[in-house]
Amino acid sequence: MIVVMKEGATREELQSVVELLESKGLGVHVSEGAEKTIVGVIGAKDRVRELPLEALSGVEKVVPVSNPFKLASRAFHPQDTLVQVGEHVIGGGTPVIIAGPCSVESQEQIIEAAHLVKQAGGQLLRGGAFKPRTSPYSFQGLGEEGLKYLALAREATGLPVVTEIMDAELLPMMESYVDVLQIGARNMQNYTLLKAVGRSDKPVLLKRGLSATIEEWLMAAEYVLAGGNPNVILCERGIRTFETYTRNTLDLNAVPVVQYLSHLPVVVDPSHGVGNWRYVNAMARAGIAAGASGLIVEVHQNPQEAMSDGDQSLTVENFSQLVQDVRRISTALEPETAGILKS
Repeated sequence: MIVVMKEGATREELQSVVELLESKGLGVHVSEGAEKTIVGVIGAKDRVRELPLEALSGVEKVVPVSNPFKLASRAFHPQDTLVQVGEHVIGGGTPVIIAGPCSVESQEQIIEAAHLVKQAGGQLLRGGAFKPRTSPYSFQGLGEEGLKYLALAREATGLPVVTEIMDAELLPMMESYVDVLQIGARNMQNYTLLKAVGRSDKPVLLKRGLSATIEEWLMAAEYVLAGGNPNVILCERGIRTFETYTRNTLDLNAVPVVQYLSHLPVVVDPSHGVGNWRYVNAMARAGIAAGASGLIVEVHQNPQEAMSDGDQSLTVENFSQLVQDVRRISTALEPETAGILKS
């Protein structure tokens, strides 16, 4: 449920509403817009209905929110959330490109990759230190050693680091090395992990699960937001369908749907979405055209020698072309798309 304050409501009137709600043990989330202020109410509906909210000075109306996700809902937070990562803003209009190898394989490899990503126009560096693999015999990552190499790559290039966290117990260690904590598709409903990163001050990139609905995905984000961490970036990375010619089916419907339902920025992972480097550029272009706030792409100096996901990794040359294409599409669409989805 949300309480919509009248235009021009005073700070004292807003505070009276907040104090009444909190006195009844209800959660409160205040979103102040240019014209109106909205107070989101979290708690039992019956308890809210008992309160004389509409009779309070400064209150325009009380509106029920039907979505089960509250903090992630655009009704609770009409303005777009902007997530600051280093010098870059995700959700601010200009797409941000996160790129790098699937796995950190060595110090030399990741530092070289970081330089190449930056030279081609990438703004954040991705690389896995802990790798969830289908087979226990596949390369599992370098662990903390890989995190150290990522930190060295950031020092060498200035690129903020994005990497996956697989276990809540790893959080203190990972926070000391990385800039963005990634929750992988297999862990989207690992609620212990979601609660842990909800207590972190690091931004969280939350990938959609293999067979998750959009509502389930947003409910996973709700766990992080409810823990006190407002900096959540959603990532559409493809869902499992009957199709076998691609690794997954990249659900670009999710981009405008999520932007309508939620204030959180959404980025697209075309590499996992298709699983074949030949189609990555096309789906990256489509993701930006659909309105995504950025991309996360796998790039490797020698994809044929990659220790994981070589088939879907772009060469540096192909990645450079992708960056140029994305910039052209973003520039062409920006005037036409501004504000359409929120109306």
